[in-house]
Amino acid sequence: MYHFDYREAPKGVKPTRGDFARIARYLLPAWRPSVLILGCILVTSLLGLIPPLLIREIIDRAIPQKDGALLTWHVAGMIAAPLISGLIGVWMNYLVTVMSQGVMFDLRDEMYGKLLRQSLRFFTNIKSGEILSRIQNDVGGVQGVVSGTLVSLATNSLVVVTTLVVLFRMDWRLSLIAVGVLPLFILPTRRVGQIRSRLSSQTQERLAEMTSTVQETLSVSGFLLARLFGAQAHEGNRFREKAGAVRELQIRQSMAGRWFLMWLLMFASIGPALIYLFGGYESIAGRITVGTIVAFVTYLGRLYGPASALVNVHVDIMSAVALFRRIFEYLDLPVEVADPKNPTRLPHPRGELRFEAVWMGYEEGRWTLEDVSFEALPGKMVALVGPSGAGKTTLTYLASRLYDPGRGRVTFDGVDLRALALDDLSRYTAKVTQETTLFHASVEENLRYAKPDATPAELERACRLAQIQDVIENLPQGLATVVGERGYKLSGGEKQRLAIARVVLRDPRLLILDEATSSLDSRSEALIQQALEPLLEGRTSLVIAHRLSTILRADMILVMERGRIVERGVHTELLARGGLYSRLYEQQFSGAAVST
Repeated sequence: MYHFDYREAPKGVKPTRGDFARIARYLLPAWRPSVLILGCILVTSLLGLIPPLLIREIIDRAIPQKDGALLTWHVAGMIAAPLISGLIGVWMNYLVTVMSQGVMFDLRDEMYGKLLRQSLRFFTNIKSGEILSRIQNDVGGVQGVVSGTLVSLATNSLVVVTTLVVLFRMDWRLSLIAVGVLPLFILPTRRVGQIRSRLSSQTQERLAEMTSTVQETLSVSGFLLARLFGAQAHEGNRFREKAGAVRELQIRQSMAGRWFLMWLLMFASIGPALIYLFGGYESIAGRITVGTIVAFVTYLGRLYGPASALVNVHVDIMSAVALFRRIFEYLDLPVEVADPKNPTRLPHPRGELRFEAVWMGYEEGRWTLEDVSFEALPGKMVALVGPSGAGKTTLTYLASRLYDPGRGRVTFDGVDLRALALDDLSRYTAKVTQETTLFHASVEENLRYAKPDATPAELERACRLAQIQDVIENLPQGLATVVGERGYKLSGGEKQRLAIARVVLRDPRLLILDEATSSLDSRSEALIQQALEPLLEGRTSLVIAHRLSTILRADMILVMERGRIVERGVHTELLARGGLYSRLYEQQFSGAAVST
């Protein structure tokens, strides 16, 4: 039987060629902006070399020779070089943003599509806040990888290489001194990078937990639950605990290595001091000019900063790979309920549903349904009766292929559901439950979810059949009225009738109905029963029965207990047997029978 723990994630595994190859597949489509970005980096790196050379010329030639024109041109060059570099940098930032946003769009689009293809099992095993964190935070972090890690790697590498070339051409002895100081930067910087990488990973995990908490508690249902149970203080404390963990980690991340950085500032002065010391003696001896010394010291800033950044490039790369791996975990989720490669088409669906020796379980080694077999003929009603936990709802999940059976098969018009396209199956079947799902959108948008191209006449007919037209006409903006989060602006009965109107628009051949109306007032219950009459007419229906009238009109009653069908037949037959159905009838329906 299929089982997968969606919460497990490989950690601490070194990057492989496969990781880099897969990441490259998402970056390669952006090769055109990548080439332009590299060109911009190269040009700005070369432009950054100009000002120190101009300083040398000013000190060594323009001032000693009292050449005002040469001085003016060199000063103009010192202003023009960073100005041109800045303009190119603006354009490069635009290209980097376009590239990173394109990669993020592709990843989000692929991840969202993959999640939509998951079975109900996935969404019952994972918090919605964690899904939101993956799509928002993890994919959002890709921008930092592209604009930070990759661009920084290219920029710093080119700056270091071009600077070293110029330095060694100016004076190889001073260059050796400058390079000899680099280990003082490299060792502490590497240690700081490792600490920050670990804290960054922990921060991402705590952010996901905090996002999940916010998602749960600040939804309409979460707020109502906390309000009705007086749990605001508890939820506030829970949020503060998780937000506090994020705060502490981010403080530690910000402060990590501050002592090292303090020493780095001291080491940063050693390089220039040594250059001035050795270069000063050389200048006194007439072997080097003062302008060369000043230019050399100016170049040190272009050498030490980028070199220190490159020390942690492996940490940045591992962090980037870890980020992509979290994304790939979702992209690699197995699709339990998948579309067939060559789906069977039903030109004229009739609505015959058949279960053939079906076994199904939510957990490995535990069956929720065991050896279930029955048929629902076109146009007939099959009622499901049984105690709570008997497997009735699970059976309806299988009928609409929210899950696949572990053994046996479920067929529609003689075709295994696994051989039908999911889009086709969704047109053939529809389900109405007591807990209605509505989007935070207008009434019309919620209705058109079933049939986007529905005409105004079709919308009106569906609403009238569902006994909801009069309610819609009295709304402030009619069909354009926004129903609110999960439809909380409507009453329970109104939401239920709106859901029925949506199913009427869908016009399914198989209707799956959880007829629980006990939480509604008598008038709403009566209106919903009237709305169901035209919906049930001429369709195959699989109904979890909560009303005596449903049981009495059923063509077949299936009595379930502990995942098995223990009795089947019509009302009078089952009542005469004196079995489980008879006992359930006495407990649940005898009062209703007397009242009628």
